[in-house]
Amino acid sequence: MKILTILGARPQFIKAASLSRILKNYPQIQEIIIHTGQHFDPQMSDIFFSQLHIPKPTYSLQIKNKSHATMTGEMMEEIEKISQDIKPDATLVYGDTNSTLAGALSSAKLHIPIIHIEAGLRSFNLKMPEEINRILTDRISWLLFCPSQKAFDNLMDEGFSNFPCKIYKSGDIMLDSLLYYSPYAKKPPIPIQKDFALATIHRPCNTDDPQTIHTLIAALDTLASTTQIILPLHPRTAKTLSNLHIVPKHITLTNPLGYLEMIWLLKHSKAVLTDSGGLQKEAYFFGKPCLILREESEWEELVTHQCGILVGTHKEKIIQSFGNIPYLFAKPFPKNLYGQGQSGEFIAKKILEMI
Repeated sequence: MKILTILGARPQFIKAASLSRILKNYPQIQEIIIHTGQHFDPQMSDIFFSQLHIPKPTYSLQIKNKSHATMTGEMMEEIEKISQDIKPDATLVYGDTNSTLAGALSSAKLHIPIIHIEAGLRSFNLKMPEEINRILTDRISWLLFCPSQKAFDNLMDEGFSNFPCKIYKSGDIMLDSLLYYSPYAKKPPIPIQKDFALATIHRPCNTDDPQTIHTLIAALDTLASTTQIILPLHPRTAKTLSNLHIVPKHITLTNPLGYLEMIWLLKHSKAVLTDSGGLQKEAYFFGKPCLILREESEWEELVTHQCGILVGTHKEKIIQSFGNIPYLFAKPFPKNLYGQGQSGEFIAKKILEMI
């Protein structure tokens, strides 16, 4: 059975590390990997393949740094050519990137069954490109693996029980990765104080609006005057700060870090401030308070159970919420919102049932 796996962005590399490792144990399955090149910076791509021992991509498309439409269209064209050549039995996609949608659409046109890992997530904000990608990918997928009960319920509410697909609550594949790689966490080579918080900013809605990025950096810089704030810079964020001549006085800035270094920071931080969906979950896995620098989250259960607090991009709310963390996060986090770290085996067995 040939499985064509489409990867393109940092979170997908982390998820693929766990499932690809498990698929190796099944000789009935041959995995063929396409790396679209969506995340093209070596610190956002190559380092993950080397650190996590992901199989080397069979195809590397190098499609990068273009508009959403151009990028998705070029990816579809190349994925279609490869699919027609190798004739896979199924295409496997992760998450909600342009690479995800391109892989799903090109496969659907060729009548190749689509497997979507991380199905059913909804932010209910159609201004987010990721929301459009996940809705469309879900609708044309044949096997849908939901990381949580809420994700499963979202698909049921949208009438997916009437569609020709199979839906499973599998748990979260990122938990598999975290449990596997956590013992190998590495302290990054930067000055780190005993008491620090980890922050990330990368979403276009935050980085591409000058007022918003000014506000977020000002909030983090204020916090950093009393508590160390470590901010690994996404290439998009670094470019914006340079173009706008924003130079924080107190924030500890660093280049993008590998997964093992990020795990170390998560383990040892006092809190997380982020607009990343993946980091919201990882903060929950480590029991860390998380302030979400957005107005909504696709990980609805984290907000419902107060494992993450939506603070938006409002300077005073961010600062006040950070100061109130002991009160905002007084309740212990519920366990097993995303399974127990065995989703990879579950997914592999369900894929085998296709044979």
